[in-house]
Amino acid sequence: MSAHIVLTSHPARGAGGASPAAVHWDAPTAAERGPLVASVVNPAARNVIGTHAGAYSVYRALAVASGQLQRDHKPDLTNTSPAEAIGPHPQWSQPGKIVSLDPWGHMVASAFPEQLAAGVDIRPTIAITKAHINMPELVAAMAAGRLKADGDILQANGDVKVTKAAIDPVWHLPGLAARFGIKESALRRSLFEQTAGMFPELVTRPDLKVFLPPIGGMTLYIFGDVSLLGKPETRVACRVHDECNGSDVFGSDICTCRPYLAHGIEVCIEMAQQGGVGLCIYNRKEGRALGEVTKFLVYNARKRQTGGDRAETYFTRTECVAGVQDMRFQELMPDVFHWLGITRIDRWASMSNMKHGALVEQGIEVVERVPIPDELIPADAQVEMDAKKAAGYFSTYTPDADELALAKGRGLME
Repeated sequence: MSAHIVLTSHPARGAGGASPAAVHWDAPTAAERGPLVASVVNPAARNVIGTHAGAYSVYRALAVASGQLQRDHKPDLTNTSPAEAIGPHPQWSQPGKIVSLDPWGHMVASAFPEQLAAGVDIRPTIAITKAHINMPELVAAMAAGRLKADGDILQANGDVKVTKAAIDPVWHLPGLAARFGIKESALRRSLFEQTAGMFPELVTRPDLKVFLPPIGGMTLYIFGDVSLLGKPETRVACRVHDECNGSDVFGSDICTCRPYLAHGIEVCIEMAQQGGVGLCIYNRKEGRALGEVTKFLVYNARKRQTGGDRAETYFTRTECVAGVQDMRFQELMPDVFHWLGITRIDRWASMSNMKHGALVEQGIEVVERVPIPDELIPADAQVEMDAKKAAGYFSTYTPDADELALAKGRGLME
């Protein structure tokens, strides 16, 4: 066995024979929970599997290999503290509520000063800052009279004041397995095998219960007073949006992603102006977490089939290429609401039954579901909308008997 595998699979004890710091996931305080140490500089101190900034760790490796970054660099966290305070909320220590992010991830500098001073390499997995955003759709909404500048949240030029939070995924493997109703051993084995053995500790270190997966995280855009979150009287509007680079950034018209994103932000601004809080959650889950290459292959398959792009084959063509219709696993999505202390969403700018079901399953009430207005649907995206309607995707839409029969016959419904 190589020295590298020895280090990652069975690291030696730390200085003085000490074991890595224990992690008590659902503890009520950061000190009792303990720091998460993913340093590759001192393997003996590691108490998690994987490395920080998982999706970008390969770039860090290239920077080290090319001599642009010292392998033992530790970030200077001076003045990096959150621009707004979030939490703690009761959900942080309630078993099973948060399994896919570290609720204390933005408090590293304040929660573990002694360990940091002693040289322990502890890094934030959440950062919170302030900014302004500006989208042409919001300017158009102002021109149409749907939005009005207030000089605070929304400026006359369309600038919108927001608080932003970036969150890297942190998976508590026992909690994750319980959320999906599977054995932790089966989860660990599958993660190990399907990454071609990239993380041997998944099967050699059952004592390590936390995993930093090499996947994209999420960004939150919060409109209004952040301190109101977690209070039962606070009205909340929300859009949970899964990444679609072609539409969100470049305006591709084959789907409704950017129009719904802009509409959702409009709903969030309205709620903030009414004294509530608006929340837009942007997840890095391109192409239903199938990836953009797969998504483009599906586009070709849909448009080149006999009869052209059709609603009744919308989902089946995806499954033919990817093997599944969707890998976003919305079961993990509610965790961020628990992190923010949210128990009720008053206006939910989404018609996804998968997202709605995941929220309700986790005890989060959804009062009103806001559909995308018909006039915002691009012509080339109508196939998408028709397919989702036929599949029962929208809660407020009831397909007739013929549509249900067609959907079942084409495999759109189980």
